[in-house]
Amino acid sequence: MKARLWLKIVAVLVGLFLTVPTLVVIPMSFSSSQTFQFPPSGWSLQWYENLFTSPAWSTAIRNSLQVALVTTVLATTLGTAAALGLNRLTPRVRGVATGFLLSPIIIPNILIALVIFSAFLRLSLNGTLIGIAIAHTALALPFVVIAVTARLQGMDAALQRAGSSLGAGPFSVFRKITLPLALPGVLSGAILAFVTSFDEVVLALFLQSPSTLTLPVQMFNSVTVQIDPTISAASSVMVLLVSVPILLAQVIGARRGKAGRQ
Repeated sequence: MKARLWLKIVAVLVGLFLTVPTLVVIPMSFSSSQTFQFPPSGWSLQWYENLFTSPAWSTAIRNSLQVALVTTVLATTLGTAAALGLNRLTPRVRGVATGFLLSPIIIPNILIALVIFSAFLRLSLNGTLIGIAIAHTALALPFVVIAVTARLQGMDAALQRAGSSLGAGPFSVFRKITLPLALPGVLSGAILAFVTSFDEVVLALFLQSPSTLTLPVQMFNSVTVQIDPTISAASSVMVLLVSVPILLAQVIGARRGKAGRQ
């Protein structure tokens, strides 16, 4: 009982540590002051208006959404294929291949950025949205692999063998049996890929150009180059775009689990 109590206390403290900054930033985004001020002396939507009407900020939001969507498609497709391939390997080979695929999580982003920057110089991909999306795919791929692999490990392989024994081809088995069963993991991986890309700043800083600034880079510049309170509104929007997909995935997963138990 004491151990559970301490775990609950630690969980509450960690939750407060993660959420309290958000509870400060969101009210500041509605401030009428021309500088950062908490608590706000007055209320206004001026920073949200500036966020969506300023060419710099609106372009950054559009670039981030485009990059995140392309990254989600690429990372989900490649990660799902990689997870299916890993599931067919022997344990020893699977361990080596999994370590290679998950290495972007371990290697510091600054090192990955340096390698990608030097490679993209030769390919003329620096300063392009597709180049940033490809780089983000490398960071998002491990999360898709983890999510799909976890789902595949809980599947009954006999179902796939039964489909093959009844005359279904490999593609039919994948489309009618494997994919529907692995779909929760695929969707979870897609959400994580989107969040990873939309929130990433290090690679985007290395690969940026004046026309391909993403929202995190624009936020970084608004703090280091100039003091622009619009960043508080941008932070609130980013929290919303990052948190809502994850919360929806958690709610849907919980409801499916509850329905499955019933």
